[in-house]
Amino acid sequence: MKTSSAPMAGGETESLHFRINGNRLVGNVYGAGPKTCLFLHGGGQTRHSWRSTARDLGSGRTSGGTRSIIVDQRGHGDSDWADDGGYAFSDYADDIQALAETIRERFQTGTIAIGASLGGLASLMAEVSRPGTLDALVLVDVVPWMEPSGVDKIQGFMGQRSAEGFATLDEAADAISAYLPHRPRPKSLEGLRKNLRLGEDGRYRWHWDPRFLSGPRSINTGRGDLSKNIGDKLDSLSCPVLLVRGARSELITEAAAQRFLDHVPHARYADVSDAGHMVAGDNNDIFSNVVLEFVENLK
Repeated sequence: MKTSSAPMAGGETESLHFRINGNRLVGNVYGAGPKTCLFLHGGGQTRHSWRSTARDLGSGRTSGGTRSIIVDQRGHGDSDWADDGGYAFSDYADDIQALAETIRERFQTGTIAIGASLGGLASLMAEVSRPGTLDALVLVDVVPWMEPSGVDKIQGFMGQRSAEGFATLDEAADAISAYLPHRPRPKSLEGLRKNLRLGEDGRYRWHWDPRFLSGPRSINTGRGDLSKNIGDKLDSLSCPVLLVRGARSELITEAAAQRFLDHVPHARYADVSDAGHMVAGDNNDIFSNVVLEFVENLK
């Protein structure tokens, strides 16, 4: 892993470059301290979806300080697209195990994984398959038992314009507003620009490898067995856990959340009002405060 300590605006440093399982992963770091939070985005997102919360945790608001690392997972954002098209949950779980090892070597700390959707379920898989990988885990609107209709809705939106793309940023913003009508349309589109890549044909496309959904080892590989393979191991999960659910989530029902808590009775639970599956983006202030309190109270 290469890193630069030159400060940038908002306490952010220059990019971190990890070499993980043959792929170059790109991230940024905020703050420093005896705790390291690794933020792992959902499918189709990039590390920038975590920027506000990572800044909050890396701002020195926790006693002793906290280091926050946001990273583009394989096939997303500025990170490499996997040569072999390996985008199954097991591939992401392997990456998280390797990232945790690299963080321990580089910073001499354990890893608190904060994962949304893809990032959360892959982190959970990493920990139950190799206990001790993580010091703690924050699951953001994901448990092993997801609503198939919710998964299909999300993947349907992701794949709808993946090949065609968008003529302008405004066109992309209109598509997002139609998909997330409860969220105010941003006044500035500069944040959206980070989630899109401009092709040689002048059209904008989502900043992820299309094989993530349609490749030979896509994120849907083994999807039918995922809940059993992880769910059967939940009773052995011993690290501190926080489950954060969006009260209007289309992916995780209240019953599924309670089922998880039955298996992991020591887990803390927060239901964020006025938030759907994209909890951090829908209600970032409440989300950040919940996560900050959890991290602050870890021994």
